[in-house]
Amino acid sequence: MDAEASPSPSIASHLRRALGAVGGGCMRTARLALDIALPTLCVACREPVHGEGVCAACWAKLSFIAPPLCPRLGIPFVYDPGPDLLSMEAIANPPTYQRARAAVRYDDVARTLVHALKYQDRTDLAPTMGRWMARAGKELLHDADVLVPVPLHWRRGWSRRYNQSGALAKVIARQSGVKMASEALRRVRATEQQIGLSRKDRASNVQGAFGVASERKAEIAGRRVILVDDVLTSGATVDACARALLRAKAAQVDVLVFARVVDGHRAPI
Repeated sequence: MDAEASPSPSIASHLRRALGAVGGGCMRTARLALDIALPTLCVACREPVHGEGVCAACWAKLSFIAPPLCPRLGIPFVYDPGPDLLSMEAIANPPTYQRARAAVRYDDVARTLVHALKYQDRTDLAPTMGRWMARAGKELLHDADVLVPVPLHWRRGWSRRYNQSGALAKVIARQSGVKMASEALRRVRATEQQIGLSRKDRASNVQGAFGVASERKAEIAGRRVILVDDVLTSGATVDACARALLRAKAAQVDVLVFARVVDGHRAPI
C-alpha cells in the first residue's frame, strides 16, 4: 500500500482502543474487519504490521544497548573491560548526573520512532518505548524515589499539546511502581532547538533554563530522582536539569532515555 494513501496508524490504533473497551462477539467481528480495512503500519517503513510499533525487519535493525557498558554514561563497550571501569568520555567530561541508561542506540529506526512520538502525535508508541526503557533502566529504577520528565517550555508544550518525555515517564511509572512528579521541574525560559548546535552552544543554550518551583521542592529534596527524556545526544539538557534538581536538594539524579548517541565513545580506560 502506498505510504501517502495509507490510513494513519494513529487513527487505526485509536479505533482499536475504542472497540477494545466494548466486549461481545459483534465487537470482535468489528475489530477483525478493522484490522483488514485499516491495517496498522510499521512506523519506520510503513509496511503492514500485526499489532503496533515496528515490523520484524525494522525490529532487527534496532540496536538495543546491553552490557558491557560504562557504569556512568551507559555507553556500550565493544569488549568487557572488567567491573567499574569508566569510558574515556566519562572521565574526560564527567556529567552532573550520577548514571545514565538508554534502551537503544540512536540509529535510523530509533530516530523514526522518536520523531513519530515527538512530532506526529504518535502517542500510541509510548507504551512500547516506555517498556523498553523500563527494562534498560531496571537497576536505576530499583534505587529511585521519583521520576521527573524533562519539561517543555509552556509555549512549545501548548503547540505540541503533550510532552513526549512525560508520556514515556507515565509508562515507566506504571511498569516500575516509582511515582512520577510531572510538575516538579520547569523550563523557566524558552530555548533554541538544540539541533545543529555545537556541544558548547548546546550547553550555553540550556544554561539556567530549568528550575524547581518552591512549592514543588518537597517532592525533590532528599529523593533519588530519575530524569526521563526521549534522546540523549551531548547531554547538555539533562545536565542542566540535573543541576536544577541538585540545587533543590535532590539526593541523586540519574537519567533514563529511549535512545542515545554512542558512536565515538566506546573505549574504556
